[in-house]
Amino acid sequence: MAKILVVDDSNLSRKTSRRMLEAAGHIVADVADGFTAIERYSLDRFDVVLLDVTMSEMDGLEVLRQLRIIDPSACVVMATADVQSSTRELALAAGAVGFVTKPLTGSVVQTAVIAALNGVAP
Repeated sequence: MAKILVVDDSNLSRKTSRRMLEAAGHIVADVADGFTAIERYSLDRFDVVLLDVTMSEMDGLEVLRQLRIIDPSACVVMATADVQSSTRELALAAGAVGFVTKPLTGSVVQTAVIAALNGVAP
């Protein structure tokens, strides 16, 4: 069981991810934007952050960079509908420990979380 922060500007995506992760026994919090994610992570460290790449105001890659400044060992799995390999490469170069493509399924999310927790490279 892990403590996971879900960050996505889509209410439906947040609720879906939360439901999948809680069904697997994880403790889950969710936020709708990058600024709130950074604040929440600063106050209450999480084992894993499931972070959407495309968000308004502050995109997921910038949130990832900020989280890694706060905590260089932050365990962040990026989620996106963007299937371009360049997006994946940018996320991994910025310090993401995993990458999943939307639409998310319970098995894909759970596999990514377990891999991230076990330090398995993406």
